Amino acid sequence: MNSELIAMLDYLEREKGIKREILVEAISSALLAASKKSFTSGTRELRIEINPQSGSIQALAKLIAVEKVANPHDEVLLSKAKAVKADAVVGEEVEIEVTPKDFGRIAAQAARQAINQRIRQIEREMIYDEFKDRAGEIVNGTVRRFEKSDVIIDLGKFEGVMPSRERVVTEDYNVGDRLRAYVVAVDNASRGPEIILSRSHPNFVRRLFELEVSEIADRTVELKVIAREAGYRTKVAVHSDDSKVDPVGACVGMRGARVKNIVRELNNEKVDIIRWDPDPVKFATAALKPANIRNITAEEATKTIHVLVHKDDLSLAIGRRGQNARLTAKLTGWEIDIQEDKTAAQVMESRTAEAAHSLAAVLGISEEDAQKLASSGMVSIEAVQTAGADDIAEILGLDNEAGQKILDAALASTGEKTTAA
Repeated sequence: MNSELIAMLDYLEREKGIKREILVEAISSALLAASKKSFTSGTRELRIEINPQSGSIQALAKLIAVEKVANPHDEVLLSKAKAVKADAVVGEEVEIEVTPKDFGRIAAQAARQAINQRIRQIEREMIYDEFKDRAGEIVNGTVRRFEKSDVIIDLGKFEGVMPSRERVVTEDYNVGDRLRAYVVAVDNASRGPEIILSRSHPNFVRRLFELEVSEIADRTVELKVIAREAGYRTKVAVHSDDSKVDPVGACVGMRGARVKNIVRELNNEKVDIIRWDPDPVKFATAALKPANIRNITAEEATKTIHVLVHKDDLSLAIGRRGQNARLTAKLTGWEIDIQEDKTAAQVMESRTAEAAHSLAAVLGISEEDAQKLASSGMVSIEAVQTAGADDIAEILGLDNEAGQKILDAALASTGEKTTAA
């Protein structure tokens, strides 16, 4: 047992990083629990002593010296007590070695399971002690295995778990893949501490920017707020109190080198870097770019920003499946209402209706026919006069004779005459 014990101590100290003193204490406790069940005598204040260098094991008990043993668990003959302590007297406590001859077999058989259990407990305590203050950091690891939809990450001495909710839906992981992840929390659960990792958390992006952009690390540039839909798009708002520093330019880097490194780590997730502004209208305008905004107003009572864009910019402003609008809302903290700007169309419609009404009165045609002429571009008598009778007839679905009558009416209204064919 001695050589086996020393080998185990060496292995656990070297590979698991557990101090030998802690291991010896754990093994002693485990052996003590196992020994009490197998000892037939000498168990009073029993303790196990292990030499961490030689691996020798002794069982020691504090027994009461007596002339005649009545209780073998608590008492020892005075003659045996004197062999240990020459001046021992009746009634005195004397620590006596009570190691059984077959104790090596007992230790090997009965204590191994208890020792392994205690070692696992020590490892869990070490995990918690080492990682309890590392929440919020980025760590490097290797995909070790999968448990249902959770990814187990090898962090060296320890393992972390990336639950399905913390995965990026667009990413696939394979055993052996090296990756970086954000430490969300270290939970000291009943079954042991768990290191919860994430690649979808917005703060993963925050930490990447802090590592990549020195101006953020030294607080010259402040990363104000992040809105993220992991795997698809992230919006980052930055600000600097130093007027000489361009916060967006600092994050983008020379030829975009800094942001490219971050995008590469995020597997080509789109990253928008926006200049933060305390004015929600200006902030939302910047966040919705490159959409061309025609009008934007803020409704303080409902915390809603109303945005009008040209119909060609509507899909760009809203984004794919509403993504751009949602991220802008998260970024600003305001509801974003994006609508098509129909003002120009309404003005045109009103002008066309007025022109149709005027044409109907002058030409003696129905409002419906006048509307058809106005919609085709004939919004004035002069425009009708310059048209051919066949054009008028085609637009209204009439014969050329009827078209000629309308043209004649237009010419007569200004005193002009039709030219003979």
